[in-house]
Amino acid sequence: MTVVASQAVSLPAPLSSFVGRTGELREIRSRLGTSRLLTLTGPGGVGKTRLALQVATSLVKAFPGGAWLVDLTPARDRPAVARAVAAALGLPERDAGSAPEQLTGLLAERRALLVLDNCEHLVDACAELAHVLLSAAPDLHVIATSRERLGLTGEHVFAVAPLPPDEAAELLQERTVAVRPGFRVTPANRAVVTRLCADLDGIPLAIELAASRLQTLTVEQVTDRLEDRFALLTGGSRVARPHQRTLRATIDWSWELCEPAERLLWNRLSVFAGTFALDAVECVCAGDGIAEYEVLDLLDRLVAQSVVVPAEIEGRPRYRLLETLWQYGRDRLAESGEKDRLRRRHRAFFIALARSIDERWFGHGQAEALARLRLEHPNLLAALDGDTDHPAKLELAVALRYHWYAGGFLGEGRQQLERALAAAPEPTLTRAKALFVAAWVALMQGDQAAADPWLDEADSVCEQAGASAECASVQATVRGFRGVAAQYRGQLDAALPHFEEAVAAFQALEDGREATGWLIALAQGQVYAGDPRAAETGTKAAAAAEGYGERWGRAHLLVALSFNAWARGETEAAKALARTGLECIRGFNDHVAVALMLEHLAWATAAGDQLRAARLLGAAGALWRDIGTDISAFHPHLAGFHQQCEEEIAGAVGPAAYATALSEGADRATTPAEAIALALGDHPAAEAAGATSMCALTRREHEVAALVARGLSNRQVASALGRSQRTVDRHVENILAKLGFRSRAQIAAWWVESQAPTP
Repeated sequence: MTVVASQAVSLPAPLSSFVGRTGELREIRSRLGTSRLLTLTGPGGVGKTRLALQVATSLVKAFPGGAWLVDLTPARDRPAVARAVAAALGLPERDAGSAPEQLTGLLAERRALLVLDNCEHLVDACAELAHVLLSAAPDLHVIATSRERLGLTGEHVFAVAPLPPDEAAELLQERTVAVRPGFRVTPANRAVVTRLCADLDGIPLAIELAASRLQTLTVEQVTDRLEDRFALLTGGSRVARPHQRTLRATIDWSWELCEPAERLLWNRLSVFAGTFALDAVECVCAGDGIAEYEVLDLLDRLVAQSVVVPAEIEGRPRYRLLETLWQYGRDRLAESGEKDRLRRRHRAFFIALARSIDERWFGHGQAEALARLRLEHPNLLAALDGDTDHPAKLELAVALRYHWYAGGFLGEGRQQLERALAAAPEPTLTRAKALFVAAWVALMQGDQAAADPWLDEADSVCEQAGASAECASVQATVRGFRGVAAQYRGQLDAALPHFEEAVAAFQALEDGREATGWLIALAQGQVYAGDPRAAETGTKAAAAAEGYGERWGRAHLLVALSFNAWARGETEAAKALARTGLECIRGFNDHVAVALMLEHLAWATAAGDQLRAARLLGAAGALWRDIGTDISAFHPHLAGFHQQCEEEIAGAVGPAAYATALSEGADRATTPAEAIALALGDHPAAEAAGATSMCALTRREHEVAALVARGLSNRQVASALGRSQRTVDRHVENILAKLGFRSRAQIAAWWVESQAPTP
């Protein structure tokens, strides 16, 4: 005999409004039309329960056989799961093992909806019961909420994401009004509200706890106190589940559900800054309780439990911890006594990575190597910070020389090198290398006054060190950079002998790679000096670089060859060489090389298409400004050619049209990649931005907009993309201007709408 439940619908009435998630509601309802088991996964506090309840409430009429929400938090063993469900459905308790039979009897003929809430601590038991009930009741639908999937055949998984910025701000306002009537998100406070919500990862529970603090604190004060977020965010509802009353209790709940090895890995992952790769985790986190072969499985387990978030950035698989989970792991790591050891391992890994790239630089895979370092930029800065192992930090700063220069981090590199040199004054060969790298960076910034003393000191250190192959290599490099300094001052007759000496020294050391690099520099110097040997030297240098599979040096050689062709009046050849050079430098982030190629291409284009030439000059100007220098830093005569081109264009089209084209070029080339796309004609076509704007975003701006829509702050976007925050700030400003928006919330809303499929 079937027992009829006393209440066909048992869904608790919410005490507060439901904010946002319109798209998620629609998607979940759609999935329930094709799947009978749907599991909502996500980290603690992300809103799985509230979303499941909202879905169930909206679908009550579609399930005439009943709809129930079952809170499984109190259940502590396998039999208790079935008993809790039976109790929620109003079934009388019989003997300990009868609950599954009672439930199948009740639900077998019903079209019903069952929400199994908080399954994570008894996943196997919940999976077993769901399997039994779904097998016995063909019209039953189950929504489960859990920090990991149940793992059943036919299960659909919906990962509940943090709130986007506009919805997070709306939630903060809604909950704050309850304790502080009159609170509103306004243009005056929107920026700090957005920052607060982003720093809280867009997690609804954290936002609601922050709202309770706004009864007595300002938004700015709450944001500034987030360094100690677990002590700050404690004012939850007294009737909430115990693990949802404070932010720490929520994370503690996730922690307790992890196995000891999973907890250990969680702790250790907090040593990383921003995102991280699997090989780094295997090297840094293995040992002392975690075998290297266990790392991947443990990492997968933390992903499954919504502790670690997988991501793909620039086509590369990465992982990250939400800020709150990162800080929790950081606290646990400090308590464990492992923090200093892990930081040393972290630094050792990135020194090895940087050294490997530096040693293999002159060959295949340069762009890929820079892409890896770009993704690791936050970790590299973390490795350069911290404890007193100053020689190790100096070694890392040296090994990152191509990251600083070719990767587009000149300013950061200068700062890190100066800091490392100040902290490690001992006259070692590592210091001598750091001195010539610092001089190189300074030369690229147009600061020749700083470069000369550093080169002098590097020579002095080598003299103290005594004769050795390593010392001879350093001295040869210093001679080469003295040539660079002389060339940039316009002293070409003095520059060429330095380059020749550097080439000869490295040939004597049988270092063909370095010899080829300085042969390229010699060819460049000969071009600018008008030396008749330039063509022969350039041919040799190009052939040698080609033999190594080298691209970056060849691109710099093409800069000089393009200028040489233009200077001889061969404008078509100059344009062809500049375009080839731009193709060659794709994938790098070399502001100097790209800006010089754009200048040469503009000079060669000005006679036939003045407005295009103006746009190219505008793009070059944007790159010069980004690194804080201009074309005059690389040869005094180049500034004169630039001015001549400007005057020619303005005279042909008029100052106003020239200024407009110049601005257009600058707006469309805020990075070297965008500048290359503009110059080569593959800039993204303008697209309509809905009713808001007809102005297209660049590829990079699309990436930034996508991350802004996920709730990331500018700092977090910079970390994810391996860019400086200043660059990301400018991208966000451009996006706002192009789309005619005033807030990040509008960007997020536009992004979500623009990603919707077109009917």
